[in-house]
Formats: sequence, structure tokens, C-alpha cells
Amino acid sequence: MRTTHLRVDRERCIGAGMCALTAPEVFDQDPDDGRVLLLHPEPPTAHRAAAQMAAGVCPSGAITFRAPGSSTA
Repeated sequence: MRTTHLRVDRERCIGAGMCALTAPEVFDQDPDDGRVLLLHPEPPTAHRAAAQMAAGVCPSGAITFRAPGSSTA
């Protein structure tokens, strides 16, 4: 069974913090450089909607959200 999977590109991240504000159970910010930290690459069901929203509001597009059945790699 495939699960939702997240990836982050820390080099692309600009440290806006929208991910950590939108889905704090899934994302945090590095205290040293402010860039995204991925806490759960495969978030539990209860946090998937917030994780998907966080990917959508990321101003730099540093978060990739892949849902089960998605053809995006």
C-alpha cells in the first residue's frame, strides 16, 4: 500500500515559514538558517490535508507532495 510522500528541497527554500505555520506537525524551520525541516516524509492521515496545503502555499515551491496513486515522482 502506497502512502502520501513529501520531499523538500532545502536549497530552493527561502525560509518563509508558511509550511511550519500551515502544518507544524509535519514541518519545522531550522533554527540556524530558517529553512524547512521535514519532520514526517510520510505524514499520518490526520495531517495529510495540512501537508498538501503547505506544499501549495510554499512561495518557492520547495515542497513536493505525492499522494497515493499519483503518477508524479
